[in-house]
Amino acid sequence: MTREEKIQRILGKSAYDTQDLLTIVELLRAPGGCPWDREQTHESMRNDLIEETYEAVEAIDKKDPALLCEELGDVLLLVAMHARIEEESGRGGFDKITDGICRKLIHRHPHVFGETSVNSADEVLRNWEKIKSEEKGRADVTAKLRAVPRQYPALMRALKVGKKAGMMDFPNADSVLDKIREETEEAKAALVASDGDALFEEVGDLLLSVASFARKAGVDPERALSVAVDKFIDRFALVEETLRAEGLSFEDVDDEKKEEIWQKIKKNHKI
Repeated sequence: MTREEKIQRILGKSAYDTQDLLTIVELLRAPGGCPWDREQTHESMRNDLIEETYEAVEAIDKKDPALLCEELGDVLLLVAMHARIEEESGRGGFDKITDGICRKLIHRHPHVFGETSVNSADEVLRNWEKIKSEEKGRADVTAKLRAVPRQYPALMRALKVGKKAGMMDFPNADSVLDKIREETEEAKAALVASDGDALFEEVGDLLLSVASFARKAGVDPERALSVAVDKFIDRFALVEETLRAEGLSFEDVDDEKKEEIWQKIKKNHKI
């Protein structure tokens, strides 16, 4: 089929499927297509993939089905673009990617496609991790820890590493609080000593301990921090609104006045 025939077929449809998406991406990247799309590489679209995924997550958090449909479409477009680049390179494309994920799902679900029996979702996850380690040749726990991508948000990475290192874990959340106090004192000592390198290290240790506490307490630290940031912004807005109602700005009042307003807002508002 010629380029023009493909375009006319696409334009003549009232509803589209996955194959149509792949055809559109092919046309965009082909000679005579879109100059911007033709310039894209895996590296140039790296951050786009991250951003679109976060936007899909935002739609999930908002419980907005229409927005989620749109954002998942954006993620799917990027998958199609990356797949097309692979096809153009001769390394395979969307079909190879689809074949790979189907084979992985079949192999990692022996309780569905094989003779293995499971009694719970936890058992499914344990089997999944065991099969995955065998596939990847990860013979020891250290290999599993190093396999957690450094590109993850730091709190997410800390959570996953902590789970995988369970044989050297805190017994409970209370025990982590002792570690947090210890790390806080070490960070304070580095601050007093004006030792920038030590302070950098101790802040990292403190954050890792807080992530461990969240994990042992059953709290997702990434989401908890995000909610805390939202709460801070909402309270900040009320402080600014209060000052504005008095004909003032932040520059007009001292820290004591700001703290007084903040505490009133904290007490009187459910945020």
